[in-house]
Amino acid sequence: MAVVIENVTKCYGRLRAVDGISLNVKRGELFAFLGPNGAGKTTTIKMMTGLLTPDSGTITVCGHPMATDSQLAKARIAFVPDQPFLYGKLTAREFMHFVGEMYGIDRNILPARIEHYMAQLAVTGYADQLAEGYSHGMKQRVVLAAALLHEPEVLVVDEPMVGLDPRTARTVKDIFREWANAGRTVFMSTHTLEVAEAIADRIAIINHGRIVACGTLDELKAKAAREHRLEDIFLELTDPKDPPELEEAVIPM
Repeated sequence: MAVVIENVTKCYGRLRAVDGISLNVKRGELFAFLGPNGAGKTTTIKMMTGLLTPDSGTITVCGHPMATDSQLAKARIAFVPDQPFLYGKLTAREFMHFVGEMYGIDRNILPARIEHYMAQLAVTGYADQLAEGYSHGMKQRVVLAAALLHEPEVLVVDEPMVGLDPRTARTVKDIFREWANAGRTVFMSTHTLEVAEAIADRIAIINHGRIVACGTLDELKAKAAREHRLEDIFLELTDPKDPPELEEAVIPM
């Protein structure tokens, strides 16, 4: 397994943001993680990437426990947050050199790898401009290109399509699919249900800090009240007026 989350809980004061969740994410899988605002998605991702420590439970990345082997676990992950951050006084090329050296990429191959990923995400034409002048979409492209530089085993992305034009969004979807087909793992949190429906191998839905469904799209449809689109399934399983019983909604992982 690429990522194993076992009975993980995280509280903020009296708020139980993540409530004993368990997930297994396979190698070579494009995994979509869905949920309404405040459901626990971002907290889960921050614990997966080592930015937060669970109150209880364990998280293992590529066989390395985050609690005891965090350096090795983090070395196998790249994380693209929903709000891309760049140093405004660096160009995209300078930023990518910085990221590549931080990950210890061989300096003999780093320039070619930078050019490859900048070209793939249509950054090359802006590579030597200061990042402070970039649009949100351009920042997103640069951050994603930088995340791919060390070719991580697990790519974690939070709202990857926000701010991207249709052509770049298509490119990103193709990259995610190619990444999974090559045996790596993509863990994608998104509100764009059409993207999850189109490209995800499996989908998990979190609501009020608990996993209410996990499986392929066909498995989710089988658990829903009737055959319908992912949007309908999502709304049914996260309805605040009529929340589903956990025992009925969960699909074995």
